[in-house]
Amino acid sequence: MRHTPALLLAASLLVPAAARGDGPAPAPAPAPAPAPAQGGQARPAALEVTIDRSKVDLKGRQIEVKLSRAASKVRIKVLGQSGAVLAEDEKPFNGAAAGTPLVVTWTPSSDETVARIEVYGHDTQGYWAGIAIIPWNVSIPHEEVQFETNSDVIRAPEVPKLEASLQRISEVVAKTTELGKITLFIVGHTDTVGSEEHNLTLSRRRARAIAAWFKGRGLKLPVAYEGLGESAPLVKTADQVDEPKNRRVDYILSVEPPRLSGNASWKAL
Repeated sequence: MRHTPALLLAASLLVPAAARGDGPAPAPAPAPAPAPAQGGQARPAALEVTIDRSKVDLKGRQIEVKLSRAASKVRIKVLGQSGAVLAEDEKPFNGAAAGTPLVVTWTPSSDETVARIEVYGHDTQGYWAGIAIIPWNVSIPHEEVQFETNSDVIRAPEVPKLEASLQRISEVVAKTTELGKITLFIVGHTDTVGSEEHNLTLSRRRARAIAAWFKGRGLKLPVAYEGLGESAPLVKTADQVDEPKNRRVDYILSVEPPRLSGNASWKAL
């Protein structure tokens, strides 16, 4: 079973609600340290809005938010890949205690791919803080490179497959430059033949070999890679089963790092 660690995103901004008017909130910025106010009282700690990245459900169109102080309401703005506003909504929470999971949903105006979600949390003292996430990612379909047993060497007959993949990657990136800094993430997988430790290392070596090939052929994007060995099979099998569909690599274009299971972590090339 795969265990996905939560990736928490947080932003702090201490601003009186009355000062903002009805326009969009400014970009989140670090709040200064609390300073003594008149009468010797300290300013309240900066309000924080936290999103558990693992609880962002694009298909279910909902997101889970937490505030560091009692919550009055949460506003949400969902934008599509074209930049169009797909949804804007506001949900009251009537003083829900600090740290309470606040679920906010939206109904989009179209089926356009969600590229950015802006969330503004308001506390019961009249302050708000904003945070934005970019959940956009694209998995690139491709023909799998076939390696020799226990090898991470890319053989000449496999090069046309990588050239075709590079072309698809370049085409997608050319259409989405407005999203921000896009990275190519490469994940290697194996079947269950061999030990778990061996397969983990082999999958990482192969993912790195492909990443290096792309960079060597002029790919300008940042590239990160990791191997998951036999821990995330497409086809579940018993141990020591030679299943070709499980010997694969994933190519993912994303602005934010995709979640990985267990102790896996992205390695920059």
